[in-house]
Amino acid sequence: MLELRDVYGGYGEEFILNGLSLKVDEGQVVGLLGRNGAGKTTTMRAIMGLLPRLAGDITLRGESLVGLPPYVISSKGLALVPQGRRIFPSLTVTENLLIGARAPRPDQPVRWTLEEIYQLFPILKERGKIRGTLLSGGEQQMLTIARSLMTQPLVLLCDEPSEGLAPVMVQRVGEILQRLKQAGLSILLAEQNLDLALSVIDVAYIIEEGRVIWHGPKQELLANRDLQETYLGLRVEV
Repeated sequence: MLELRDVYGGYGEEFILNGLSLKVDEGQVVGLLGRNGAGKTTTMRAIMGLLPRLAGDITLRGESLVGLPPYVISSKGLALVPQGRRIFPSLTVTENLLIGARAPRPDQPVRWTLEEIYQLFPILKERGKIRGTLLSGGEQQMLTIARSLMTQPLVLLCDEPSEGLAPVMVQRVGEILQRLKQAGLSILLAEQNLDLALSVIDVAYIIEEGRVIWHGPKQELLANRDLQETYLGLRVEV
């Protein structure tokens, strides 16, 4: 579905991504893991065409995205749930949802209507007429995910969706990601909360200094405590 091959990218003279390769198969949830500064957010920005310097290839269903502007990349089936949420402050909850709405493609495996969004996020229907910035942090994160789904993505890119949330809302985000996984949506998840990430992902890529230093099934990562301690800074129990 989505593949990065030998990608280099950055903002200044030095690259932050240094030959990064990964892939997300259809219906798969892939975790992008690593310490702060490893290059997770830069990877997401590279996929969406937001880096000033980029080399290598990024493909969606075999079609190269390199050199395309972000709005074209989005129209081809990629949606980003950005770090920091970025709610449109002057728009209501419903307007935030509708601003990015697209008709589904004929071959769309998972389709999203406003009614389906409200079933998944009933609180957004209740808050529909108020400005998005008046929501709690957890509600804003739900709105950001829901807004991305309204673009009818083939692959959803989630950049640190649990950042700054209370534990109960982190659990809620995990439940939402599980439901999206069950619906068959392909997801690339960059996440510092390892309990959350490992509760939903199928495959993990650990990156350091913009390179993949390990990848494999979630079960192998859970079984490898040396790997957890060396590159993720802690032991993980799920």
